[in-house]
Amino acid sequence: MSEVNAATEPELLVVEPVTTAAVRDVVPMSAIRDFFDTSFSTIAGVLAAQSVAPTGAAFGLYHQPPGDTLDIEVGFPTDRAVQPEGPVFVGTLPGGRVARSIHVGGFDGLGSSWERLREWIQRQGLTPGPVMWEVYLVEPAPDMDPSALRTELNWTLADQS
Repeated sequence: MSEVNAATEPELLVVEPVTTAAVRDVVPMSAIRDFFDTSFSTIAGVLAAQSVAPTGAAFGLYHQPPGDTLDIEVGFPTDRAVQPEGPVFVGTLPGGRVARSIHVGGFDGLGSSWERLREWIQRQGLTPGPVMWEVYLVEPAPDMDPSALRTELNWTLADQS
């Protein structure tokens, strides 16, 4: 199996806010996989029980830069607001100006793709904002070639005065 770990050329976009069904927690890096798996399963059950349809791929939204722990919100965009149940709540992917690129390859290379995006934002004379999110365009599977994974990286931009 080959590993690509590259990113497409970034672009600047203006995006609309998106309603989501989500779970949020502060999670140690060592527990991130379990948090994703448990959260996505829980959200899927709530969506099915409430007949709320996902309208896009799963996401992970970071409320602050990753460190030893992650303040992370994971979920799915939905066709309408979910009724909060257990850890599942109505969330929103932010609207406004974002820098976006597509990471190609396994999740272990995401950090370097985020760093390249941050550097690109700064080369444009812009300031990275506080919120970043990933959209998992290709659902991972245990036996898949990691080079088949595609993850959309979105970074909000700080307001320019």
